[in-house]
Formats: sequence, C-alpha cells, structure tokens
Amino acid sequence: MMVFRSFLAAALLVATTLPAAAEKLSLAEISRYLNDLQTAQGAFTQINDDGTIDTGTIYIKRPGRVRFEYAPPNPALVLAGAGSVAVFDARSNMGPDVYPLNQTPLSIILARDVDLTRARMVVGHETDGTTTTVTAQDPDNPDYGNIQLVFTANPTELRQWKINDSAGGTTTVVLGEMTVGGAISNRQFDIQREAERRSGR
Repeated sequence: MMVFRSFLAAALLVATTLPAAAEKLSLAEISRYLNDLQTAQGAFTQINDDGTIDTGTIYIKRPGRVRFEYAPPNPALVLAGAGSVAVFDARSNMGPDVYPLNQTPLSIILARDVDLTRARMVVGHETDGTTTTVTAQDPDNPDYGNIQLVFTANPTELRQWKINDSAGGTTTVVLGEMTVGGAISNRQFDIQREAERRSGR
C-alpha cells in the first residue's frame, strides 16, 4: 500500500533548465497537448511521501497505460493497463496489489479524451511566469484526490506532476528528458502477463 500511495502522490519535477518567462497556458491548449501525446518514455526520479527517493524509467501509452520500472534497490514495478493499476513487489509472493485506475487521479491525464475545461474538474490554474500549474480532480469523485500538473510553454511540455491521494499521501516524480512518439508494445502494460511471468507460469 505504501508503494501505491507513493505512486499516486507522484509529481513530475522540472529536471532541465526552464525558460525565463512564459504566458499562462490555457486549459484548452493543455488538453490538446495531452490528447496529442500518444507515447513517451524516459527517466524519472520519485520523491516519496516519507522523503525517500527512487529512480527508474517511465513508459506512457495513452489512453490508459503507464509503466514505472524502478531501479535497484527498489524491486517494485507499477503498471496501469486494462482499467487497473497493479503494484508488483519482488519481495512478496502474494502477487500484485490491484486497484481501479479510475479511482486514481492519474486517470485524468490517461483518459482517452482529456477535457480540462469540464465543469469542476480544474480547481487550480496559475502561472509563476515560467510554468503553468493545473490542479485537477474527478469532478464526480473529489475524494479520490487530485493531481497537480506543471507545464512549460514554447513548446508545451508536461514537466512535473504531484498527486495528492485520498489517504493524504503526496509523492513527487521528476521527469528527465523524454522521448515522445514511437512504438511501445502493449505487452509492457499487460498486468496478467507480468503476474504469470513472475509466478513462473
């Protein structure tokens, strides 16, 4: 559960030099960017709720799929696919912990049609002159928590996110340089296949 909360509380911190100034991005522009983002992969650094730090590789394939491969010594693997989130821990023989994706704030940006202009979805939209930060939640289920997305402009890019989960946990994930586009196999997000592979079947 602790790994899951860390995953849900993840925030993508800016890992490269930011531009000097930028206008606030509109919700329509951010929605367009997310809908156009089909695949991406790259390094990430995750700052957990307890202050510990993990690193690894993230794979995104919209809609609905993401893979967090953690580097040693963290043996965890987190997959989202087929409407579920699965947390694998190599130290456990019990199989993965599985949760509905639609009950996590991450589902907002993995949705097939992202529309941040939807009523009551965005509860914060501001800029510091360099980045634009959007805080979004499921308008029908605000108790699921929220996600804070940080973007830079020219071109529009997602640079960080922070997820505040329903249990009060917060985690930060720092994205390194991302490779956008290209093919990523659906097998990377197959929870059942991964579970069978780990059980030796």
